Amino acid sequence: MSLRVETALMGPDTDQYAGSGQNRPTLARFAAIAREMEDLGFDGLTTPESGHDPFIPLAIAAEHTRKIILGTNVAVSFPRSPMVTAQVAWDLQNLSGGRFTLGLGTQVKGHNERRYSTPWTSAPGPRMREYFQCLRAIFASFQNPDKPSYFEGQHYRFTMLPPFFNPGPIEHPQVPIYAAAANTYMARLAGEMCEGLRLHPIATFRYTREVILPAVAEGAARAGRDMSAFDLIGAPFMALGRNEEELAASKEALRKQIAFYASTRSYHAVLAHHGWEDIGMELHRLSVAGEWAKLPGLISDDMLEEWAVISTYDRLAETIRAKSLGLFSTVVLVLLGEARNDTELLRETVAKLHLD
Repeated sequence: MSLRVETALMGPDTDQYAGSGQNRPTLARFAAIAREMEDLGFDGLTTPESGHDPFIPLAIAAEHTRKIILGTNVAVSFPRSPMVTAQVAWDLQNLSGGRFTLGLGTQVKGHNERRYSTPWTSAPGPRMREYFQCLRAIFASFQNPDKPSYFEGQHYRFTMLPPFFNPGPIEHPQVPIYAAAANTYMARLAGEMCEGLRLHPIATFRYTREVILPAVAEGAARAGRDMSAFDLIGAPFMALGRNEEELAASKEALRKQIAFYASTRSYHAVLAHHGWEDIGMELHRLSVAGEWAKLPGLISDDMLEEWAVISTYDRLAETIRAKSLGLFSTVVLVLLGEARNDTELLRETVAKLHLD
């Protein structure tokens, strides 16, 4: 069985998770990475919203590639109205020749209110449902200007689209929507309404199998959908090295990344599934206190094994396949440091993951 393989365009690196350092991208760098990742055989190239806009790089990537799928992993929904998101998604779908996928996530209340200056007006799940419904209505109206498909809900309202503001039909009007999920409500919603689900890396392999997959299936059954084409995208944490010494150093770096996410209370259902509730609360306390350097020490080796692909380079594809086959349809290579720039490792790993 083969796996589709994605990677990130200018994703965050280790220091950024520890509270220091940030990528300084350029248009030329976006173009070079996009061309290289397509040449290496990757099926998909994604952009996060981690300090930079997630849509702009994909326009550059679309210009400099021909076949690789381009997507947001993920854009934050609520700070953008459905119309704002629909317009940029429609343009990227058109500019890429139908290669764009729209990955959306809600972010947590604190970030919406205090970082994005966006009111948190209700529980995120029902609001996200309407967001997807409104997006579909807008896309349908773009494609069929003479017969607009309006939407009125509790949280969103789309009832006007003068011809001057309608971008008009495009050749590939079906924009695939992917929900970001680490909880059961969003997983059910993805199964019911979306083309796929982008798992947050905080979801361990066991949590995904025992909690997320049943929720997706429940949502699909509710909508009477066939799950055979549903794309479950896993983005497991990874600790890699050429030898055991490098691997040990990589594991230490990975503790920073995992601790950063595990400090967020919205993700503590994952920790609770493993009996790590107390550790989660201590991580959160330290993050609120700004004591970021203390967080990684709370992530044990046993916890790393549950969350991550841990491997030397020569066994990377084999280790990913062992943990991912039968669980994910697509896997994201979340590479940090030196491994991110090892083109031969990337080419070989992608080729092996493509094998049936």
